[in-house]
Amino acid sequence: MNRTDPRLTQLREELTANADEQTRNSGVKFFKEAVKLHGVKTAVGTRIAKKHFQPLTSLDKSEVFALCEELWRSGYMEESFVACNWTYELRKRYQPDDFAVFERWVSTYVSNWAACDTLCNHSIGAFLEMYPDYLSRLHGWTASENRWMRRAAAVSLIIPARQGKFLDDVFTIADLLLEDADDLVQKGYGWMLKVASQAHQDDVFGFVMERKARMPRTALRYAIEKMPKDLRAQAM
Repeated sequence: MNRTDPRLTQLREELTANADEQTRNSGVKFFKEAVKLHGVKTAVGTRIAKKHFQPLTSLDKSEVFALCEELWRSGYMEESFVACNWTYELRKRYQPDDFAVFERWVSTYVSNWAACDTLCNHSIGAFLEMYPDYLSRLHGWTASENRWMRRAAAVSLIIPARQGKFLDDVFTIADLLLEDADDLVQKGYGWMLKVASQAHQDDVFGFVMERKARMPRTALRYAIEKMPKDLRAQAM
């Protein structure tokens, strides 16, 4: 699949037609890292993504993934969001080999927390619920030199953890990232612990209390944010 695929050309034309400088400038200021934006509002981008996915429903999954790869390669955040939307639309057709595709996208193309979280919360999270044997692969991501791989190890469990699933892996990943110096990694695993506490409040509180002396304040704050006031006071 090349960059001149007419389906991608039509998609990009519509994204460009719905872009504005104010949205682009606002988005650029919102991120600490450099981002490449058309300037399309998120809700509009989602509508466009869904519209352009409809003609793709009869395609083989590999063909859609190839289109997604081209969108990721562009570097535009809105196009990465479209790729995430299309990938998630195919979740009922995921197979074990797809993990390697998702892993490559994180390691090669993800360059900001929004793209990381959009791909990981939905597509990778759904994959792990279907194929939990791959949870151990996230443990290896925590040792990556790539900050987005390390954040991805945690945020891929956000949706399952909110449902009370995979608590042992939540704790394993949090321990592996416990003293990570990167603020965005700290926020990622702190968020994972926070949502896990919705189903396992006592377990998460105990985990935090045992490690609070080593846990960076950013991660600690995220982890206890939604706990009852008395527990937050004890943890802080």
